[in-house]
Amino acid sequence: MRHLARREWLKLALKGSLGLATLSSLQLGLLPRALAAGRAVPEGYKALVCVFLYGGNDSLNMLLPLSGQSLLDYQAARQSLAVTDPIALTPRTAIADGLGLHPALVGLEPLFHSGALALVGGVGSLVRPTTLSEVQAGKALLPKNLFSHNDQQATWMRGQDPHSPDSGWGARLLELMYDVPDFSSCISLAGTNLWQRGAALSPFGMSAAGVPELTALKGSGKRAAMLRDMQSRLFSAQQHPLADQFALSHSQAQSRSAIVATALSQAPVLQTEFNNANPLALQLQMVAKMISVQSLLGVGRQVFFVGIGGFDTHDAQNSVQPALLGTVAEALSSFYRATVELGLSEQVTSFTMSDFGRTLSSNGDGTDHGWAGNQLVLGGAVNGGDLYGQLLPQRLGSPVDMGAGRLIPALSNSQLFGSLAGWFGADQTAQQLLLPELSHFDSGALSLFKS
Repeated sequence: MRHLARREWLKLALKGSLGLATLSSLQLGLLPRALAAGRAVPEGYKALVCVFLYGGNDSLNMLLPLSGQSLLDYQAARQSLAVTDPIALTPRTAIADGLGLHPALVGLEPLFHSGALALVGGVGSLVRPTTLSEVQAGKALLPKNLFSHNDQQATWMRGQDPHSPDSGWGARLLELMYDVPDFSSCISLAGTNLWQRGAALSPFGMSAAGVPELTALKGSGKRAAMLRDMQSRLFSAQQHPLADQFALSHSQAQSRSAIVATALSQAPVLQTEFNNANPLALQLQMVAKMISVQSLLGVGRQVFFVGIGGFDTHDAQNSVQPALLGTVAEALSSFYRATVELGLSEQVTSFTMSDFGRTLSSNGDGTDHGWAGNQLVLGGAVNGGDLYGQLLPQRLGSPVDMGAGRLIPALSNSQLFGSLAGWFGADQTAQQLLLPELSHFDSGALSLFKS
């Protein structure tokens, strides 16, 4: 169907002459192309929601020991940064000196005890299992530019796959399941990102307010006039490849935005409250609205990306981090309640990622770039109420301290990714294709989800 004809169909649909079901049958991006290719499509609906904490969250202060020598070691290492009033948790698996949660995360405590929240400890980017002796001898194969923000953000979004430097495991996961994934299966509320970039897929961008109106050609300024002139010249060209591409991309952008806006207009009004002053909560509120209309969009699998910055706490950490963690806890709690309200809590899993952990030792007012840290996994299908991985010893000079309290991960982030991918529908073979580095680790180490 030519792009001009598609626009006419879209106009009719938006005027109410055609329904979304008809639009989907016209291949406006709503029908997964895997059906046309004859590939088996996963049954049911599932969504992964990546919550990226930009800057490198000091997640070692999210989970901490409560008593004994572990607590004394923690206090000695963290000095003025030590949390003095943690929330005591009671995980199913015994932890020698107890397990505490940062008090700013109090909103997550009931989710942990109800079994919807799992904690993943001692996790980080690893190329191979690594020991302190290997690091000290210079024989360890370390991630590239280990303490660089950009490189480590890319590592978490991409995985360690050396064959896919420009794609992320979120997009690759969809591309393993669908011949050409539908555009509405990959949605970002926090801009462009590597996690959702694939060979044939890029994220459809939205804001917390919804789909932005495409007004670039409608203005009265010089830029709008220039764009209209360029459009006129290109459309008047005969069989010009640039004109064809411009027309196609312009038509797709208009069509896709209109499709999403039309679907959202039919979203139920959520009774769950989201704090309008919490930017992450507003992003997740829009994710919940998009999930509520997934049946209208005709997608069985979706990956969403949201994010919040400010976690590069080289200074003022005692005031900055509690506020940030409180923002995250409030947003995640509201989002989970919304999925329960929609009856989709078991079909939606959210999880955190960040650049890296931070140093145990204080630089006087904050922390510097580290390595291992802790992450959160939340959802109705999660086998929560427990810690997976390890609560690493928070002691300077421990067998996992490579210097200045930079802790060597006990668990590869690829093992976390593989567990999430397995729940999403990727079998062991698909997980190995998605994350080739899994062959160096125990791919079944994390039983994060209910059987």
